[in-house]
Amino acid sequence: MSTLAAVRDRRPPTRTLVYWAAILNAQLLVVILYSLLVSGPPASLRGIFILVMPWVWLDVSWWAYRNTSLPRVTGRKRLVAGALAVGYFLVLAFAGGVLLPGIGERATGFRLVTYQIPPGFAPALLYSGERLVVNLIPYKTVGYLALAWLVYGTVADVSGSVGAGLLGLLSCVSCVLPVIAGVLTTVTGSAGFAATIGQQSYFLSTSVFLATVLLLRWRPTMADLSRLRP
Repeated sequence: MSTLAAVRDRRPPTRTLVYWAAILNAQLLVVILYSLLVSGPPASLRGIFILVMPWVWLDVSWWAYRNTSLPRVTGRKRLVAGALAVGYFLVLAFAGGVLLPGIGERATGFRLVTYQIPPGFAPALLYSGERLVVNLIPYKTVGYLALAWLVYGTVADVSGSVGAGLLGLLSCVSCVLPVIAGVLTTVTGSAGFAATIGQQSYFLSTSVFLATVLLLRWRPTMADLSRLRP
């Protein structure tokens, strides 16, 4: 089979290409309108990256959801897989700043942020409570939900007992990456580090998110990686 024929065989259906072209064009229009009417044109590559980054998270999350078929599991294994996925989302949420400890008497309640920040960051629903702070930023919330969805599929897809599913999750190399990145992003953002470090945290978290989605689709374990050694 020629290279051209192989490329044609792997080409997505025309309907899929049209679907994603419509989504990307709509997002591009939103970004252009926001730049022209609200923020002004970006003055640097970082400004362009900030405008594009949320859409990357949202699009990849939607792609992962649409293209991941979950195995049918019942009984105890389904409950365990669901509990682990929920727990994983909560760990990501706390590590990434979606959920934070409350701020006591300084709590101000609910607040909706719209045009003040770029689309994808907004509309953001923020809650500042005495015991809990919630920052529902669209791109990050959707991204973490997508990762939890993939983790559910990873655990549910492990053949055998519930114990095998737990071991499969614990040995999953990709599962720990966004947690580490989330912690680093939160620390650099809250500890008053230099501005360049704070800017790099966006690139770090996005890179790790993309790598994690791909790895959870591949689902490598430590054993898989050990086979790659020469």
